[in-house]
Amino acid sequence: MNALGMNEVMSIPTGFLVCDAMLKAADVTLISSGCVCAGKYYTVVSGEVAAVRAAVEAGRELASGVLVDSLVIPSVDPSVGPAIMACAEAEDMRALGIMETYSLCAAIYAADAAAKAAEIRLLEVRLGRGLGGKSFVLLTGEVAAVTAAVEAAEALEETQGLMGKSVVIPAPHRDLLRFV
Repeated sequence: MNALGMNEVMSIPTGFLVCDAMLKAADVTLISSGCVCAGKYYTVVSGEVAAVRAAVEAGRELASGVLVDSLVIPSVDPSVGPAIMACAEAEDMRALGIMETYSLCAAIYAADAAAKAAEIRLLEVRLGRGLGGKSFVLLTGEVAAVTAAVEAAEALEETQGLMGKSVVIPAPHRDLLRFV
């Protein structure tokens, strides 16, 4: 995966239309797509930068009036896509970082910034499902690395005004890890 792109719309039927248009516009791979709380629909694609830009733009054109947010990250960290698709195993963590966002796109920007800022492991990027439209990012690593990664994500221009609460839990209790 070279680039990652996303469109987030405030209409489920339009979301399906946008997803279809994005996939037909360029040679991209569908990473994730679906309905989320507050009646939104999102589509995340990956591929070469030009193809991802073309796909996102095709979707944006159809989303007129209902577009919530969109993004293209040209050199996305390779751990972001897998974290969006599924949660990694959580064991023997030195620290657990949790970042909450008010936008699905902001969660992806935050995850990418965190992964690039420090030696951490992304566990999950949860995109608004069952969360009232919020999203969150789970990451792990040494305490200093997790702290640096969270601070980098919070400082990112694309997440300003869209970050909720973030915490770093040193040496999380083993019972907590069962639910991560």
